[in-house]
Amino acid sequence: MSRTLAAALGGAAGAVTVVGITVIIFVYYCLLRNRSISKTSETNSSDPSLQAGQNVETAELHGTQCFTLEELNLATKNFNSINLIGYGLLGQVHKGLLQNGILVAIERRSSSPSPQFIEEVRYLSSIRHRNLVSLLGYCQENDLQMLIYEYIPNGSVSTRLYGSVQSLTGKLEFKHRLSIAIGAAKGMVHLHSLNPPLIHTNFSTMKVLLGEDLTPKVADAGIRGLLNRIDGAASSSRMSEDDPFLDPDVCASGRFSVKSDVYSFGVFLLELVTGRDVASDRSIIHQTQNYQDGSDILKLVDDRMGSNFSPEGIKAFMWLIAWCLNSPSEERPSMRFVELELCRIHEKEMSLTTVMGEGTTTVTLGSQLFTT
Repeated sequence: MSRTLAAALGGAAGAVTVVGITVIIFVYYCLLRNRSISKTSETNSSDPSLQAGQNVETAELHGTQCFTLEELNLATKNFNSINLIGYGLLGQVHKGLLQNGILVAIERRSSSPSPQFIEEVRYLSSIRHRNLVSLLGYCQENDLQMLIYEYIPNGSVSTRLYGSVQSLTGKLEFKHRLSIAIGAAKGMVHLHSLNPPLIHTNFSTMKVLLGEDLTPKVADAGIRGLLNRIDGAASSSRMSEDDPFLDPDVCASGRFSVKSDVYSFGVFLLELVTGRDVASDRSIIHQTQNYQDGSDILKLVDDRMGSNFSPEGIKAFMWLIAWCLNSPSEERPSMRFVELELCRIHEKEMSLTTVMGEGTTTVTLGSQLFTT
């Protein structure tokens, strides 16, 4: 075979190879494109965040869905009073059942549509934590503004302690209350760890909800700030000096801080251990603020906790509360320290009160905590 013929054959073979590779790449691209289109189609038909009512803004809202008023009317039977479950800073809160079977809590108020409302939703929707109530969506129609949250089935800690279902707290021992406090503290720590920190400004026992497994979830984070930025001075009336959870330093300065959240958390801890509504008896705040080691603080403890706790654990808990209620605010601990101290007290309590026989530890399921 001549050198010229060999070169010609080699060139032809190379060309065939290039063409073959090109064909393979083209076929692969087509298959990949078809697969992508198919996947998108499936997502549009099954993902609630991408169903009817979605717009371009929704896709940018970290998966938060733009609901239509028609959907929410259907979910709540036109916001029937039978589905009214409470009141938040935004307004009435109704329970609703979406067409996809998901239970939600819908908080609404009368207000004209506002682009800033969408911006605030974009920010709040980006905040996710196991111990925070998740924002699922929003609606702005017919001069109504609504926020749609995940529905938390077991109500608030306040209703468990002194509300309509307080009789169910018979077996809520000190270590169980510590577990609730730790979960709530973790949620607050997450808010304060954001850059910039998100100050709750409206934390209370009513704002700690209990999930199916009694996992505590902090609700309404950022709502007062949302209203302040949208409504301006008009929202200042929502802050009442009669609120026992409100830091007295805020009343004097008019400014919230992470330490004002710590004060509110201290009042929450106080209600948790006493089982009493602080609003109806402010004296227990002053008693705790003046707590000194050796004083008879055990008389404040909720009788329904039983006797399965250590005096040392209660005293450490009361000492932590007193520190949270310190004034001025600079003398209070951080929420991170509060969380760590609660964990330390809980670990000590578990070692002292749950050991049976040869080191066998009693395990209590979350579903058993509020049973009689």
